[in-house]
Amino acid sequence: GPSRNGPGFGHCAQGPYALTSAPESALCPNITPAIVKTGITTHRISQKNIAKSPQWLFKCGLSSCIIGRNERSMTMAQKRGGRRRPRKKRPTKQQQHTLSWVGALFVVFASLAFFRLGIVGTVLANVFRLVVGDSFLVVSAATVVTGIWFLLADRLPKLARHVWIGLSIILIAALVLLTAQAMATLNVHSHYLLATWHLLQNDFGLMTTASQVGGGLLGAGLFALLAPLLSSLGATILAWFGVIAGILVFLGVGANQVFNWLQAFGQACKRGLIQVSDHITALKKADAKKAATRPTSTPEAATDAAHTQSEPSSERADDFTIKGPTPVKPLPQSEAPAPTKPASAAPVSESSAATAQVPASKLDADMPASDYQLPSLAMLTATPPVDQSAEYQAIKTNRTKLKETFESFGVKVGVKSATLGPSITQYEIQPAVGVKVSKIVNLSDDLALALAAKDIRIEAPIPGKSLIGIEVPNQHIATVGFKEVMAETPKAPNHPLVLPLGRDVNGQVVTFDLTKMPHLLIAGATGSGKSVMINVILTSILMRTKPTDVRLMLIDPKRVELSVYNGVPHLLTPVVTEAKKAPSALNKILTAMDERYQRFAAAGVRNMKEFNQKVAANPASGQSKMPYIVVIIDELSDLMMVAGHEIETAIVRLAQMARAAGIHVIIATQRPSVDVITGLMKANIPSRIAFATSSGIDSRTILDSNGAEKLLGRGDMLFSPIGASKPLRVQGAFIPSVDVERVVKAITDQVAPAYVDSMTPTENVETEQQGDSEDELYDDAKAFVIAQQSASTSMLQRRFRIGYNRAARLIDDLEANQIVGPSEGSKPRKVFVTPTDGNQS
Repeated sequence: GPSRNGPGFGHCAQGPYALTSAPESALCPNITPAIVKTGITTHRISQKNIAKSPQWLFKCGLSSCIIGRNERSMTMAQKRGGRRRPRKKRPTKQQQHTLSWVGALFVVFASLAFFRLGIVGTVLANVFRLVVGDSFLVVSAATVVTGIWFLLADRLPKLARHVWIGLSIILIAALVLLTAQAMATLNVHSHYLLATWHLLQNDFGLMTTASQVGGGLLGAGLFALLAPLLSSLGATILAWFGVIAGILVFLGVGANQVFNWLQAFGQACKRGLIQVSDHITALKKADAKKAATRPTSTPEAATDAAHTQSEPSSERADDFTIKGPTPVKPLPQSEAPAPTKPASAAPVSESSAATAQVPASKLDADMPASDYQLPSLAMLTATPPVDQSAEYQAIKTNRTKLKETFESFGVKVGVKSATLGPSITQYEIQPAVGVKVSKIVNLSDDLALALAAKDIRIEAPIPGKSLIGIEVPNQHIATVGFKEVMAETPKAPNHPLVLPLGRDVNGQVVTFDLTKMPHLLIAGATGSGKSVMINVILTSILMRTKPTDVRLMLIDPKRVELSVYNGVPHLLTPVVTEAKKAPSALNKILTAMDERYQRFAAAGVRNMKEFNQKVAANPASGQSKMPYIVVIIDELSDLMMVAGHEIETAIVRLAQMARAAGIHVIIATQRPSVDVITGLMKANIPSRIAFATSSGIDSRTILDSNGAEKLLGRGDMLFSPIGASKPLRVQGAFIPSVDVERVVKAITDQVAPAYVDSMTPTENVETEQQGDSEDELYDDAKAFVIAQQSASTSMLQRRFRIGYNRAARLIDDLEANQIVGPSEGSKPRKVFVTPTDGNQS
């Protein structure tokens, strides 16, 4: 009979038969397997007989065979030698419909997120970014592909396990790499999750995808776990290793194959290095033989050729340029020697220096200046440079944010260049054709939010350019040193009042000629840099001019800012610190102005410059040169509260007439309101400097325009000289107090103070008129104020029904005759004469 294993052969009455599958046993000749061949005939057993019998039967004529039970469930594949695989159930129609709807939703939502269509698309994109960050485009595209698969196939995709594992590893590692890059760009070194969450909140609020969020919250969480353990560099290296490992797992490449590849690659590199080394050795030998006859090229020619080749490539690289600050010029090595006390000058004590006086007629006299030496720059402290290299990366990031923010609001612009300054960076924006400038200006708050800046200022347009400037504060403000600014200020002997201010956004030194201003108003909030600027101006005058060139009148109601300058020979009188003496001091300057105009009329000239030229051309005339007189008031608001009318009248008269007489006024105030800076003052003082203010109203009071409320403080100013269409933003120079004291000491050690007795102010305002007034109402006004024991201009106006000018003259006459006291602001004047004294007189 047939054998147990494999196909076998048997015999029956009809002849031999063949089994297509070997039976387990052959006990009965009447039972046959499913298919048996007997010669030419093929017999097939029916399924009905197989189902009824526990064993398969097969008949061939009169013979039968019994085949074991194990063969009953045999399939065609098993008959070929394999095992039967379990049949998987196909999804039902309901499951297919569900997959189709899920696929449609995937396609719609992921497409909206990918193209960021409208508000819904932006929100969906930010939802993707919340999880996977800046890789949301790849993830949303994969979601679209998955949805299309669901729509077409009605079943889940069948991928090998190693494919899923490889893709997962690649995605996780990529998220960590994106987070590491974003944190390095944003200069964030801790609290990665919190920083990413704040950026995402900002984008959700602005309905934009402008911020760089790395790998989203998932990547930030993984990076926050790895960075403390491995450092940022270690986490980055591990992430790159994960990307490579994920690719190998995805491709189904084993570790042993990788090692084999590396080994083969190493051997190939080794062979290549050997060949290159041999080739180089052969070339060296050949060059050594030709060294005597081969011409050599100069390094200069090679450098020029390299420069010529690099220029076109750099020009074609990108139209966006970053202009760095102008490098500070090195200070000269040989400084002027430190000023020493001349041998001819006798030692002067502090008490005698404070009381030294010069007769009134000596105001314009030449002082002995042959031994006088100007202070040198060596006395000043050099300012250490500030590293602003990190600002360049911030500029590139802000450029991208600016473009994306403008695009989110539908404004087409181009960011052409950026200029890095000491305190701000100015981005030059070129709007597209048809874009209104006002539309860009109105986005200032939104731009500040997108750039995470304290505040930004928009200059639209930049003077002289068809561009709009967006000024963004720097992360690190570079201090502008007074020593470096003074070193770059040009020396002009014919213009002694050319003084430095600081540096502009391009790093260039900004100077101004006080003789052309001709007066200057400085205003700003407390602590914004006004007093430092006053010290810069005064120290510049002391270091650039001699006492024969410039004389000073300083008024300091705060008592502490300008007292350090007491004793310098430039002062006409000691620093005036009492507010009640300020009107008298200004009247002294007015008297000097009138005297100068009388001398101009007698000499037949129109201004001080012509007068000095005439004196220099005719030394035998006995006339002396006139020095400039600079009046500096450090705090105007205190003076306006004590004697507002007198101060305003004197300042307005000086501003109107003092320019030709060589007298210039510099006024500083911390309260730029209309009751301090009146309309008459503003009309006659066109040159102004505005430091940081608390509101736009104060900025308009100073500059007649907004902008000062967006300044940063600490010397950040808007300088509006006479004739300028728009103010210029300048970072003011900083001078430490020790430098001021050092310069003052160097000057006072050389020359004793030269005060003028006629310029010493008193508490009462001097008037030329003495004795009784010529006004016919004087006696009646005198009797009236004595009876009322109070006096004011408005009282006389109401009582005698006269105009303001006549009433003011009567009050001045009463004050000159010691009937009433000086003005005390808005309070009535005191009356010195009692009714009893008045009756006796």
